[in-house]
Amino acid sequence: MKLRPSNILGVSAGFHDAGVSLVNKRGEILFAAHSERYSKVKNDSTLNQDIIDEALSYGEVGKLAWYETPWLKKTRQLYSGEFRKVFTDKSPKQHLRELGLKHPIDYHRHHLSHAAAGFQTSPYDKAIVVVVDAIGEWDTYSAYRAEYDTNGIAQYKRIMSQKYPHSMGLFYSAMTQRVGLKPMEEEYILMGMAAYGHPGKYRDVYDEFVQEDYAQTWKQNFHAGIDPDFLKDATGEDIAIASQLVVERCLTTLMRQLASDNQDIDDCVFMGGVALNCVANAQIRTVWNRLWIMPNPGDCGSSLGAAALSYGKRLNWTGPYLGTNIPGKYPCEELVSELMENKIVGVASGRAEFGPRALGNRSLLADPRGDDIKDRVNEIKRRQKFRPFAPMILEEYAHDYFDMPAFDNQPYMQSIYECKFPKEFPAIVHKDGTSRVQTVGKDDKTGARQLLEMWYVMTDCPMLLNTSLNIRGEPVVNDRADADRFEKQYGVKVCS
Repeated sequence: MKLRPSNILGVSAGFHDAGVSLVNKRGEILFAAHSERYSKVKNDSTLNQDIIDEALSYGEVGKLAWYETPWLKKTRQLYSGEFRKVFTDKSPKQHLRELGLKHPIDYHRHHLSHAAAGFQTSPYDKAIVVVVDAIGEWDTYSAYRAEYDTNGIAQYKRIMSQKYPHSMGLFYSAMTQRVGLKPMEEEYILMGMAAYGHPGKYRDVYDEFVQEDYAQTWKQNFHAGIDPDFLKDATGEDIAIASQLVVERCLTTLMRQLASDNQDIDDCVFMGGVALNCVANAQIRTVWNRLWIMPNPGDCGSSLGAAALSYGKRLNWTGPYLGTNIPGKYPCEELVSELMENKIVGVASGRAEFGPRALGNRSLLADPRGDDIKDRVNEIKRRQKFRPFAPMILEEYAHDYFDMPAFDNQPYMQSIYECKFPKEFPAIVHKDGTSRVQTVGKDDKTGARQLLEMWYVMTDCPMLLNTSLNIRGEPVVNDRADADRFEKQYGVKVCS
């Protein structure tokens, strides 16, 4: 009898930002990617044959792992009046069978998938795992004590949770919609707008909506948005800062209480869509000895969490470069040449990043020192002019240029720090004087390290502006054909 392959395909689909992750019997992550990169539909909630075919090219599948529990989700949908979804949405089994996947399926809890994606990729043997998002099946935030047993199997003990309709994530999405942005997609823009608002102008927003920040009890259900006349005379920027301060206060209060209640554990794993709020993360980092946020903490990343739960043990995490491969040597010389001449260049080389942030393999790069660079890059990307950009910097120089703790490095661009020389690097400094820093260490195996070293020798500048290689509303470039279209349409050379 032929033995079934041992590879596990984790799947997240049906809500937003679908994705898959393939894990083998040694805990190696063979492949992980976003469905949108193949369909070219931003935040695509459905899988497509192209992403499945590429995943299967890395190994045969023996088992499927689904990132949530369908029947439990339907009970919440019935409660919230989403009757059409209950009776018309395809079941996971139907969705997967249409793509040729007829394997046995393990179903896992939504927040547990988030938790596993974080803890089982982290370097910790024991941690407090915190998950905060818009909504799972019912949970909107969860906290776990996580550790490995004597057999190396990850164990999760839930110590705190809150259920729908009380949701910090839904609040932030409602406020995103209130200022005219797209909810469940453009929350990061609201975060960027906040730096332009007046922080003391609408302090009463917190008291108006929050009943208890530790228990995450809210006075209103934000699932259907918020009254469009709420703060009707306020600017979008003032609404943004008011919303951001509410979330920061709720998160820091929650984290401090968890740290106080669990003093035997020094390390924290933070997951869920809210973990992409790098401004709030800067405050959370002060609460814990160490903080780990897997580079894809949202729902797509839960495809890896589902696979991790079915695998059981620690995954062999080597970095987020897990998607489509564009083969060939990283084009450092060509990139530096183009940067010296035109100040802006794209790169599409190696395996695509798993997560929403480009970290050097699917990036638009620029010289951070020019006064016009920020506007030029925003024009290329069709973004609002206020939007900030991040620096990618040699790790050993990061603390010379940014106010970072000596022990703190940020390879995945997850927190903000004050820039010490904002006038010298205007392209990567936000209105509030901060930058979302990406450090590139000496042990970094990607071409970005060599590129920065070469750039530093040529310019005495150890950093580059780094943003994702896409324009607003479109997915990040995936393969060379995408790169060619970007180059032709937007007039920016893309090197591979």
